[in-house]
Amino acid sequence: MTDLSDDFVFAHRPTADRPLLGQTVLVVEDSRHAGETMRLMCLRGGARIRRADSLRAAARHLTSYRPSIVIVDLGLPDGSGLSLISQLSKAVPRVPALLAASGDPDLRDNAIDAGADDFLDKPFGSVSSFHSALLARLPKSARPLGPRLLTDETVEPDRNALLDDLALIADLLDPSSDRSTIAYALNFARGLCRSVGDAELLASVEDVDAALDRGAPVMGQMSKLAAILQARLGTERLAV
Repeated sequence: MTDLSDDFVFAHRPTADRPLLGQTVLVVEDSRHAGETMRLMCLRGGARIRRADSLRAAARHLTSYRPSIVIVDLGLPDGSGLSLISQLSKAVPRVPALLAASGDPDLRDNAIDAGADDFLDKPFGSVSSFHSALLARLPKSARPLGPRLLTDETVEPDRNALLDDLALIADLLDPSSDRSTIAYALNFARGLCRSVGDAELLASVEDVDAALDRGAPVMGQMSKLAAILQARLGTERLAV
């Protein structure tokens, strides 16, 4: 585990317009769409940011990168983000702000029990609300002085980010994939559907998951899900 020991030095005072100025953020997120959303919101706030798409990549970043804020997605390709949260919450000295992120609100208590300071629901909402969630977990000396203008402004990642995520799900749901790969793909798809508000795709994902839980044949549900994914991929490719 990386020693996050040095005192954090904020080279620039945050301002009302750039409330995260001076912060360094590590986002541990496998979804390119969600990662790009957080990147844009962090940059709007003036923060510096890096993204890791797995626990292994996060460990590499932490050997040389000392963030003041870490945001960890709970469903990662090589394990649960809860393990990283638990490790970082026990590091001495501790990272100032440690947050969990997920499209499954039922995981909030698990994240807090593991040591997270707060839980970010996907979708993340407005830029202002995202900034407020991060600032609330930082020391007062790292927050901007005076009031901030809160708006409903949101960010929209490049459509290639969504295209990449959809293509990954389609690849992982290959009929030859093992059960653990399919389970990961379904969880990944569930989070993406909630982030982009795709109710039809989410319902199809839940149908497959429910059939698997019952031990029932899933070929029909998988075929329907594959067809919806291909339709979404076609739409996104035309839009890019």
